[in-house]
Amino acid sequence: MLQISVTRLALLALALAVFGLSTGCSQKKYGAVKFDSSPAGAEVVNLKDDATFGLTPILVTWESSSGEPEYVTVQMRKAGYLEEITSFWLNTRHSSREAAQAEPQPINVILKARK
Repeated sequence: MLQISVTRLALLALALAVFGLSTGCSQKKYGAVKFDSSPAGAEVVNLKDDATFGLTPILVTWESSSGEPEYVTVQMRKAGYLEEITSFWLNTRHSSREAAQAEPQPINVILKARK
């Protein structure tokens, strides 16, 4: 009888472990980018969905369920300056938002004055 209880207990533990893996216990991953421009105050727009992140300098954090790198294209624009488009690979390798923000990827753009 003791043998059956141990076997059942082992099967229950295995079932719980498999259930935990299949129900999304995968950790979210985070990445951050520090956008900066010269001069400061450029609007940063994500060209994927035309969402405006804000004005430089700005720290933007991404969240991912897969942790896979993402190709991001942004436009920086400021009145009196030519628009600049830049693309980069965003790495979502951090286990917390705070860790990502402590080590952001730097994106620096020098805007050229309109003539």
